[in-house]
Amino acid sequence: MSRTVYVNGSFVPEEDAKVSVFDRGFLFADGVYEVTSVLGGKLIDFAGHAKRLERSLNELDMAAPCTMDELLKIHRELVRLNEVDEGLVYLQVTRGAADRDFVFPEGVAPTLVLFTQSKTLIDSPAAKKGAKIISIEDIRWGRRDIKTVQLLYPSMGKMMAKAAGADDAWLVEDGFVTEGTSNNAYIVKNGRIITRQLSTDILHGITRAAVLRFAREAQMEVEERPFTIEEAMDADEAFTTSASAFVMPVVSVDGAELGDGTPGPVAKRLREIYLDESQKVAV
Repeated sequence: MSRTVYVNGSFVPEEDAKVSVFDRGFLFADGVYEVTSVLGGKLIDFAGHAKRLERSLNELDMAAPCTMDELLKIHRELVRLNEVDEGLVYLQVTRGAADRDFVFPEGVAPTLVLFTQSKTLIDSPAAKKGAKIISIEDIRWGRRDIKTVQLLYPSMGKMMAKAAGADDAWLVEDGFVTEGTSNNAYIVKNGRIITRQLSTDILHGITRAAVLRFAREAQMEVEERPFTIEEAMDADEAFTTSASAFVMPVVSVDGAELGDGTPGPVAKRLREIYLDESQKVAV
């Protein structure tokens, strides 16, 4: 069955969903995006995603295509139309369509596109098995805190991991892990959760913020600082967080098995807490 997609004010069948060849998202990657999970037909952490979207737009001096209340209504209608019980809503805003020029165009309406993906999130085989991670050099631009559609290098990183027989990659800059290709990175040593502090070096993860809050509420010790791959290889356990994978245990880093090579207790507990608490306030 064809999905319904939202494009610039209209809900249309996916085969009829089109944007201009002059769209700056296509020509310059001049756009931002968000991904919101759906559990039980409700949106997880929508307010956080909406707030980050506003920040990304402001940082790029890009006009908002609508209000956040209107955006929530569009999300809910797409979930309803596509009968999504468990899955994702992808949102993308670009600066709009104009004849190709490096200079930002004036008076151009932004492009807004949303679509859904139905997929199993809670009962994830990957989360039960845990992820194998490799490390790669971080050569991305310096504003990783803006959630842009410039995802070529993260995509290449995932392909490097696949070629190495792993599941994903962590990016390393100046000797320290910044983040994963599409997630925030954590290690656990002697019961302490260690993750890089917020800055322009990493994406300010919505799931990251929630998980760290839940960890502190559960009296877990959290230390926000950079860590090295060597520290990760010597950790008791590790994990990543993202909107689509929630808390994903990591079982090896650059071939070094962590703990007994299975998902660790801290990651498993945080995943349980996050799924439980986030669904209580889903919209």
